Amino acid sequence: MSDNRDPRNIDTATVRGFGEEWTAFDQMSLAEDEHRDWFDSYFRIFPFDELKPGAEGFDLGCGSGRWASEVAGRVGLLHCIDPAGSALAIARKRMASVANVRFHEAASDEIPLDDESQDFGYSLGVLHHIPDTRRALNDCVRKLRGGAPFLLYIYYSFDNRPRWYRTVWSASDFARRKISGLSFGKKRAITEAIAALVYWPLARGAGLAEKLGFNVFHWPLAPYRNGKFYWMRTDALDRFGTRLEQRFSRSEIAEMMTAAGLEDIRFSEREPFWVACGRKAR
Repeated sequence: MSDNRDPRNIDTATVRGFGEEWTAFDQMSLAEDEHRDWFDSYFRIFPFDELKPGAEGFDLGCGSGRWASEVAGRVGLLHCIDPAGSALAIARKRMASVANVRFHEAASDEIPLDDESQDFGYSLGVLHHIPDTRRALNDCVRKLRGGAPFLLYIYYSFDNRPRWYRTVWSASDFARRKISGLSFGKKRAITEAIAALVYWPLARGAGLAEKLGFNVFHWPLAPYRNGKFYWMRTDALDRFGTRLEQRFSRSEIAEMMTAAGLEDIRFSEREPFWVACGRKAR
């Protein structure tokens, strides 16, 4: 569509959609313990303890600042980067009292930081929404110093799931393609219904099954089994309301990371899949 054409490496409809999403669900009402549990699920393999004192790094695609608000207290300076001004407004509000954060409205191919200047970086749930994911990863790694860690989460292609699971996902992706083209008001109404009629019962069913001693690894939406409904509403909108979505296997992600100049690549073996961390080659 013509309104999505942009010389930068972004899809403007997707960027606009995320701005609307974070305005509707700014994550500030989440209970502290639940927010911390989700944070730990992504950052468990990130070497915070190995960063130098006063480390400077960046969050590419910071959105509402839900991860940055946790990271800022562990580092010297954090750059929050997002192409959606409305999302940055939420992040600014969330971290209004945090002195060591800088905000930049920019796409992945216009990061306003010097090459080889950053001690760490991360991008969670973002690169698969960028038209050229490989190029975006290269742009991130170029900003890192040699030896600096980079954490990323990229949607996976269900390479560790059975065939029936991938078939169910294909049906949901067909629905996403239809829903994501609607107005925001319609998208929100439909995804609220999906959260209530699909996410909630499946998640709570997984929780009950686990208590009864069943293995729920392949149970759809099992990661939400102990989560609040607010998070399900947010992620239903994220999942079904996003225009551009790409998925990669673990081997494809590893290859992209290596080609971008990362080494010592480590994958989390727990959900969400796939979270990976590598270091820029010295």
